[in-house]
Amino acid sequence: MSILVNKDTKLVVQGITGRDGQFHAGRMKAYGTQVVAGTSPGKGGTIVEGIPVFDTVEEAVKATGANASIIFVPAPFAADAILEASYAGVDLVICISEGVPILDMIRVTPIIKKNGTKLIGPNCPGLITPDEALIGISPAMIFKRGNIGLMSRSGTLTYEVVNMLTENNMGQSTVVGIGGDPVAGLYYIDLLEMYENDPETEAIVLIGEIGGDAEEQAAEYIAKHVTKPVVSFIAGQTAPPGKRMGHAGAIISSGSGTAEDKIKAFAKAGVPVAKEPSEIPGLLKEKMAKASV
Repeated sequence: MSILVNKDTKLVVQGITGRDGQFHAGRMKAYGTQVVAGTSPGKGGTIVEGIPVFDTVEEAVKATGANASIIFVPAPFAADAILEASYAGVDLVICISEGVPILDMIRVTPIIKKNGTKLIGPNCPGLITPDEALIGISPAMIFKRGNIGLMSRSGTLTYEVVNMLTENNMGQSTVVGIGGDPVAGLYYIDLLEMYENDPETEAIVLIGEIGGDAEEQAAEYIAKHVTKPVVSFIAGQTAPPGKRMGHAGAIISSGSGTAEDKIKAFAKAGVPVAKEPSEIPGLLKEKMAKASV
C-alpha cells in the first residue's frame, strides 16, 4: 500500500501543451505513471508525448477514467483549473503552479472540500510513491521504495532529505511536497493520519519551516494520535523575526511561528528535531530502533 497515489492511479495533465506540462508529462509517463490524458482548450484531438489531449477535464475523465490531475497552467488560471478538475469528479488534484493569488485559493478551497476533492499545493513539487507513480516535478532517480513516509513544505529540502535517506538505504513509502503557500490543500495533520493508517509506512519524517502554526498543530496531533516514530527538521532556525524567508507562508509575526516555538512543540510531543538535515537518517534509525524494542 501507500498513500494517495499508486500504480493504479490514472492521471490527467492540465496544461499539457505548455512547455512545462509537456516536459513533465513525458517524465512522469517514462517513470511508469499512468498518464492517460492531457487537457488544453482548443487542442482536443491532438497527441502530446503519446498522450491524448482533450479540451476539458470532464471529457478526459469520461474517456479515460482519470482519477487524479496535475496542473501546469499560469497562476492567474490555476484556481479555475482546480475547480474544473473538482467538478469533473477528480479525486486528487496536484497544483504545481507558483504565485497563485491567496484570495483565489480562499475562494476555491471550501468548494473543493464540499466536492470531496483532495488538493496538494499550489506551489509544490507534487508527490511520489517510488516504483509506482510519480506525479510532479521531483527528480525520480533519488527515490527508493521503502517504509519511510515524508512530508515537507520545501521542495528542495524534500530532495535533499530523500537523497540522504536513500544513501542510508532507507527507502520511502510515499513522499509528499505540500507546498509553502499560506492557503493550501492537504497539510501535516491530514497526511499524518494517512501515514498512521498505512501499513507500509513504519516511520515518518516531517520537514517544516518558520511561519504559521501548522507544525505546532502537527506536534499536538502526533502526541495524541500517532504511534509510529516521527522525526522532524525545521528550516529557517536562524531567520530574523519579521523577515519573509522564501515561501509566502514562512514569515514570523506577532510573536508566533518561530523555529523555537516549533522545536519546543515537537519536543513536548516526543519528536526529535534535527539541527541539520544530515542528522535525520541517524535520528530516524535511533527512533525506529527504540520503537521496535
